[in-house]
Amino acid sequence: MQADFVIIGSGSAGSAMAYRLSEDGKHSVLVLEFGGTDAGPFIQMPAALSYPMNMSRYDWGFQSEPEPQLGGRRLATPRGKVIGGSSSINGMVYVRGHALDFDHWEETGAAGWGYRHVLPYFKRQENWHDGGHGGDASWRGNSGPLHVTRGPRTNPLYRAFVEAGAQAGHELTDDYNGEKQEGFGPMEQTVWQGRRWSAANAYLKPALKRPNVTLKRCFARRIVIENGRATGVEIEFGGRIETVRANREVIVAASAINSPKLLMLSGIGPGAHLRDHGIEVVADRAGVGQNLQDHLEVYIQQASTQPITLYKHYNLFGKALIGARWLFTKQGLGASNHFESAAFLRSSPEARYPDIQYHFLPMAVRYDGKAAAEGHGFQAHVGPMRSKSRGAITLSSNDPAAAPKIFFNYMSHPDDWSEFRHCVRLTREIFAQKAFDPYRGKEIQPGAACQNDDEIDGFIREHAESAYHPCGTCKIGAADDPTAVVDPECRVIGVDGLRVADSSVFPRITNGNLNGPSIMVGEKASDHILGKDPLPAQNAVPWLHGAETPALAGNG
Repeated sequence: MQADFVIIGSGSAGSAMAYRLSEDGKHSVLVLEFGGTDAGPFIQMPAALSYPMNMSRYDWGFQSEPEPQLGGRRLATPRGKVIGGSSSINGMVYVRGHALDFDHWEETGAAGWGYRHVLPYFKRQENWHDGGHGGDASWRGNSGPLHVTRGPRTNPLYRAFVEAGAQAGHELTDDYNGEKQEGFGPMEQTVWQGRRWSAANAYLKPALKRPNVTLKRCFARRIVIENGRATGVEIEFGGRIETVRANREVIVAASAINSPKLLMLSGIGPGAHLRDHGIEVVADRAGVGQNLQDHLEVYIQQASTQPITLYKHYNLFGKALIGARWLFTKQGLGASNHFESAAFLRSSPEARYPDIQYHFLPMAVRYDGKAAAEGHGFQAHVGPMRSKSRGAITLSSNDPAAAPKIFFNYMSHPDDWSEFRHCVRLTREIFAQKAFDPYRGKEIQPGAACQNDDEIDGFIREHAESAYHPCGTCKIGAADDPTAVVDPECRVIGVDGLRVADSSVFPRITNGNLNGPSIMVGEKASDHILGKDPLPAQNAVPWLHGAETPALAGNG
């Protein structure tokens, strides 16, 4: 019931830290995880991705508060309740983010987190397999625990999407995780040998083979703080409440939802809010739970005139065949998440780097697997990347078992509406290109009747969904920044022996899916925790539109 390092959460960052903190065998590591095993096809089969995030066994089942700008809708906010955390229930899309995302982190107070600093950690975590599709290997890692692959793109619609992008005048890219993010090209996935390659498979399970790493299934109630220092974690299991002791540090890696909740239950957060819930204030940190960000997206769906989409398999018999082949061979349609083509675009010539992301899917269906269109179709998931709207995580009660209040405040900035309208019209322009002529039927969603600004706004209000990328609620910043929660070494400001390292520390959301940068945070935080010198910075020069000699990443 004690260890040198106690990690709360076995998700993307937590698993990476369990692996790295125990690597030299000098320190004992105890990982606390409320969720259970990830065994079974619902998690391990990539094509089954819509199932685990809709199963209470694997998902916390969070919902947002009613969102005023979205007609009062409550949006699903899935978070993994299983080893591997959300990396075990996500869409397996791998995106580092743009170089200038991390330079912005550094410019706003996260010293040492510019792109030149984080690139070596991205490379350390990766085992990159380009599948013969191209890309510059000097930008990528090839010996890390996290296998990153590309789908086969055998369906002609994947090629049509990329060709249509070029026909519409946009850039192409061989590797959006390398030098050039902007453009249309292949999408990458954390899939290896036909299986989901979650943080549990990549990091946690290898770490658990070491004698100095233990996984304990329990519910973390609060952090025990004595004389200004975190000394352990109060846990509940088997109907009993006990305390596990941390000889060196407690590390919170419980997600952008549960990490701020745990801090607040432990007396770290906005003082007035804590006192309202009868919680003694240990450290009055106004930023805990604030700065909540996410990506919203809409699905632009088009009917297909040819029966080549995944719809022909969207029936009991078809799913059974796919599942059987996967079970016996780990091959076939079950071995991909089917997000195999992507795009990152700038919304205007004035945008310095991409601020729109596309996931393309050769089927018209919701991300959660519901509401499949009746017939063959294809769709693009599209949304702006850097919304100015901000929300908050707050306590609903001082009862540790109570879910927190999650208020994203979606679409509350006026720019959100113009940016989303542009996304809808831009997608229509792409689907109208010659490359789609052999396949394009009627527009399923939004539909031909949705044309002017008010009609498009109504569509967004009714149909925008979360891309499941919450972050920012315990942001990194300078120690004298009153809105910061952790310093640039992920130490909680105002409490000794306590760190937070997961997507909650992002100062601003990154350009794409969050699993990759969340793992990077765990990788880099591990060196800070162990007191190691950071990996040497790498002054890579990212591609920027119109720049003859782009600024070195990290220098602006």
